[in-house]
Amino acid sequence: MPSRSDIHYFGAGPAPLPTAVLERASQALLNYNDKGIGLCEISHRSPEANQILTDAKVSLTNLLDIPDDYEILFLQAGGSGEFSAVVYHMVSVWVEKRRKRAEQETKSEGGSEQDLEAKVLERLRKEVKEELRLDYLVSGSWSLKASQEAARLIGPEHINVAFDARKANEGKFGRIPPESEWKLTPRKPGAALTYFCDNETVDGVEFPSFPQCLEADSEEDAPLVIADMSSNFISRKVDVKKYAAIFGGAQKNVGNAGVTIVIVRKSLLPPTSPLAASPLLRSLNLPVGPIVLDWPTIAKNNSLYNTLPIFDVWIAGQVMSGLMETYGDKRISGQQEVSDQKAKLLYGALDKDSQVYHVVPDKSVRSRMNICFRVHGGDSEKEKEFLAGAEKRGLTGLKGHRSVGGMRASNYNAVSLEGVEKLVRYLEDYAQGS
Repeated sequence: MPSRSDIHYFGAGPAPLPTAVLERASQALLNYNDKGIGLCEISHRSPEANQILTDAKVSLTNLLDIPDDYEILFLQAGGSGEFSAVVYHMVSVWVEKRRKRAEQETKSEGGSEQDLEAKVLERLRKEVKEELRLDYLVSGSWSLKASQEAARLIGPEHINVAFDARKANEGKFGRIPPESEWKLTPRKPGAALTYFCDNETVDGVEFPSFPQCLEADSEEDAPLVIADMSSNFISRKVDVKKYAAIFGGAQKNVGNAGVTIVIVRKSLLPPTSPLAASPLLRSLNLPVGPIVLDWPTIAKNNSLYNTLPIFDVWIAGQVMSGLMETYGDKRISGQQEVSDQKAKLLYGALDKDSQVYHVVPDKSVRSRMNICFRVHGGDSEKEKEFLAGAEKRGLTGLKGHRSVGGMRASNYNAVSLEGVEKLVRYLEDYAQGS
């Protein structure tokens, strides 16, 4: 039976966790802080649970240098749940902005309060029909699913796919078209949100940097950018100020499956939840989301509106504090250096033996986290042979996503440099023997 040190796992998620964190977790599960009960057994409203939340927030804030005007939320439902949450929330924010403007401008026309309400509602219905747009950059399977969920919730007529990368790549994902070709909603009147997936886990595509066309000189002029960072979270430096919100499931780089992290600008969290405006939303034929996905409600309750899996938050906090201890003043830049080094080794080996290996995405958008490639042009028997040989060396989890096939080496934070070097040697040996 192999030991943990004998196996190097490259699966796309749930992903490896640092062994030291798992060793501490095994003790915490049995007896947390010498309380005589395990971490999964303590109340989510206990002082210990609140301290775990506070510590995790502090570690994430320090790692990513998150400004004071952003809130960190821990909730459930994964990244897929946030596909819906961002729509519920940002559409509510858009409607409220329009309602306030309509109310202010309509007051000058005079009339009774009842007449005023009727005029505001009529104007809002017209604006929703003609101007409500949500921009989606479809660069891979996950952003496609997000755009489809948005269309399901509010209707496809309100969804603007600024680009579908398949149209620039013979019907397959693997490229991002030039920004000059993106068809974004003009900033005036502006989209309710501009959404992209920073790293596409299935297709091995990662945005090299924040899109230049989404930059702005001021927050007032900036589009409300929402980014799904589930599979490259805390792997590189991020300028949080450029985003209205960032979210990610924890089970790639941060922790185990069960908790989702949202970083959201506080100005988008009204004192009263948008759910309080549910009658208005219904009258506009817009959806009202479940309260467990409502960001203002979660923020108001310190992420403890319902029973939060505190063990999962503790794991995430341990991983993030571990990175702070490892990299010190470098913070996330230290982890980025290591991630880049590992990715460079893997792509270097694949490119060197290009007669055997074909990297799927275009070189300009290759993911540092999910290295997708084919063996001998995708020959099924050769790829089975490749996987079998890898497993004999303790290199597991290399099979690609079922929707695209091929190989995928996921280079998450807990994948060691030693493991990557071992995979590189196997890539070289397999190519020499082919």
